[in-house]
Amino acid sequence: MKNLVLLFLSFFLINDNEAQHITYSEPESQDIRTLDFEIIGKIDNNFLVYKNVRNRYAVSIYDNSMKLSDRVDLEFIPNKVLNVDFIAYPDYAYLIYQFQKKSILYCMAAKIDGNGKLMSDPVELDTTFISFFADNKIYSMSNSEDKSKIMIYKIQKKGEKLNFTTVLYNENLELLHKARIPTNFDSHDDVFSDFLVDNQGNFVFAKSTRSGSRDYLQDATLITKPVVSDSFAMVPLNLEGNYLDEIKLKVDNVNNHYLLNSLYYSKKRGNIEGLFTVVWNKTKNSFEASNLINLGDSVRSMAKTDGAMKYALNNFFIKDVILRKDGGFLLAAEDHTSQSRGNPWNRYDYLYGYPYSYNSYYLYSPSYYWYSGRPRNSFNSNVRYYYDNIVVMNLDAQGNLVWSNVIHKSQFDDNSDNYLSYNIMLTGGQLHFLFNELERRNQLINDQSVSGDGKVTRYPPLHNLDRGYEFMPRYAKQVTSNEVIVPCTYRNYICFAKIEF
Repeated sequence: MKNLVLLFLSFFLINDNEAQHITYSEPESQDIRTLDFEIIGKIDNNFLVYKNVRNRYAVSIYDNSMKLSDRVDLEFIPNKVLNVDFIAYPDYAYLIYQFQKKSILYCMAAKIDGNGKLMSDPVELDTTFISFFADNKIYSMSNSEDKSKIMIYKIQKKGEKLNFTTVLYNENLELLHKARIPTNFDSHDDVFSDFLVDNQGNFVFAKSTRSGSRDYLQDATLITKPVVSDSFAMVPLNLEGNYLDEIKLKVDNVNNHYLLNSLYYSKKRGNIEGLFTVVWNKTKNSFEASNLINLGDSVRSMAKTDGAMKYALNNFFIKDVILRKDGGFLLAAEDHTSQSRGNPWNRYDYLYGYPYSYNSYYLYSPSYYWYSGRPRNSFNSNVRYYYDNIVVMNLDAQGNLVWSNVIHKSQFDDNSDNYLSYNIMLTGGQLHFLFNELERRNQLINDQSVSGDGKVTRYPPLHNLDRGYEFMPRYAKQVTSNEVIVPCTYRNYICFAKIEF
């Protein structure tokens, strides 16, 4: 009987392991480690990846076996494009790009098919005249969850005011509304959250003010702009005398909610006490919930790697907010620090070096996450990066904590964090956390899942792990309900792996 049970368990593990299969692309000779890339998505049964090598722009087309079927040069993109963003649909994709010609900045859109070919001539979305000394990276893009709304926005400073310009399009790039809105702004203390657009086309973000210590936010305001409005509506949040970390904003289109979450401190120069969460009901134009959740010793004991219990959460950052249909949501926060010679770890630098201060708000773009082979915010040598445990919290529609659990991991690397951290694959009602772990001097990509009731399952190493490939899961992208494309390096080249669940 014992042997029969062992045989059954072995069969279950083998089949579960084989259910996760990896297929690699062949490295291209041009795709050296300094490649700037972005995974666009799956279009007409092809996988499209944008690539930029020394201002030569192309889209590589991979078939279902990750074999390169074509590499299409994007000759319509001018030299030294300032930024490129992407919106992928089932049968086409938009490339939103900006460039400068003399004193004019152009924001353009090009439509390509699943073979990377232009479907029509590029169209002009907006232009801006700038002076010689002005910042030329002023355009950013945000699209709604259902991709029916595309917002091009720019922020220009004039005196002590910021002039917002929002240009809203539908999925056919038909103009719906354009607004210019001046707002007061303190360039030394004010901090922005993400800029988002909901499925109706409403523009939403949060603005906060740093305290004198710079590490803390002492107030916060939810800011919205309805579709056809030419002004902002501002709603202050009640912090009850507490101080916030960075604010993570999320739009829940199913329940018409805006979610704002932040770790909080009860006093300046204190320790992180827990989670501040706000649920704003867009339909009722009122707060659904506003909670301060103290994370006690049970969470701290699971989360901490070393040191005293009161310091256990001080190095955690909220990375992901995952929605549930019932209005509840899950948060994933990761333990992250770094050490550099002569420069101690500074939470302020990590938080507000990107993308939330005015001076660098435009960096909130997926195509910026990989830049010249270096991760964001890691341009200094002699830096060691640490990425450790992940705390997962489940909250109900009223912002109450239902359960929490911890995925244990320990990662570090010198001078680059490209191979560290994690990415989430959502499939089969579970969250799969993909990250590298060092096993016998080799970095192997691992999969641990969290179920709806908070149970953590650790799976065996993924099937078909070939020697020599190093995965960069933090830059992965889920392209279908059961497929994720993960960039990886092989020798001195960038290639891509498809993982099927």
